[in-house]
Amino acid sequence: MERNLALEVVRVTEAAALAAARLMGRGDNVAADQAAVEAMRGAFNAVQFKGRVVIGEGERDEAPMLYIGEEVGASDTPRVDIAVDPLEGTTIVATGGNNALAVIAIAEEGGFLHAPDTYMQKLAVGPKAKGAIDITATPTKNLRSIAKALKVYIEDLCVVILDRPRHQELIRECREVGARIKLIGDGDVAAAIATAKEGTGVDVLMGTGGAPEGVLAAAALKCLGGDFQGVLKFRNKEEAERAKTMGVDDVNKVYRLEDLARSDVMFAATGVTFGDFLRGVRFFSGGAYTYSVVMRSKSRTIRYIDTTHYFEFKPKYD
Repeated sequence: MERNLALEVVRVTEAAALAAARLMGRGDNVAADQAAVEAMRGAFNAVQFKGRVVIGEGERDEAPMLYIGEEVGASDTPRVDIAVDPLEGTTIVATGGNNALAVIAIAEEGGFLHAPDTYMQKLAVGPKAKGAIDITATPTKNLRSIAKALKVYIEDLCVVILDRPRHQELIRECREVGARIKLIGDGDVAAAIATAKEGTGVDVLMGTGGAPEGVLAAAALKCLGGDFQGVLKFRNKEEAERAKTMGVDDVNKVYRLEDLARSDVMFAATGVTFGDFLRGVRFFSGGAYTYSVVMRSKSRTIRYIDTTHYFEFKPKYD
């Protein structure tokens, strides 16, 4: 993939972030998500590629825009697969919370697992703990292994877990072994990325969340040198059957980072609200500031982009 494509794609996440940020704290997560989707789709039409959405807002009959299988872009080449989450953290934006992002990952055709819209048990760490995780082992065993790799006590570790009733036993075990816990209401892509960034205070992500977000997290961690494992967790027989039609033969398979993001990938994200990883959108009279990251797995290049937007001179999608 052309390296300049990464800088083109960040304009797409900026458009989504700007649109969603205007609805921060308004209590309407549906409207915030729709604003991000519409802005992202419009911005895609100016990007010089032929993209196919493989991780999107749902199936065609469920999502009017950015549905799985939709093609976007302004050119016939290069042909790429796209994983998107126009607003990772819809509830976060609706309540004015932290760590909401607009996210895109792109890969060569066939480069991403076509993850079904179901749950995934996840385990994510940064580069220093790469190779130290085993999602089939107990949380206690994993925390001991991660602490050893990081050369710290278990009591020094910070585990991020989605605050859900299904995680009560996981939370109990982490507490019993002595690890510190950060409970979050939403936004586990940002949390997974935080494990690979110095200064965030986050060491590991554990628990069950959306499978599509697992692919996005794996793409980001591939660029950052981190590690990720996941196991699909179906809520009903219908989800399991749909997964089979998408090529999932082994429902108990452990998906490692290279299974989820198989080719070289590019990853871009723009902060919508302030968080551990990126600053959020800040409006001023006649414009706004955005803060984004663009990463490439091939070169391990990480660029932070601090952008000033003047709306009077700015096309709707630029």
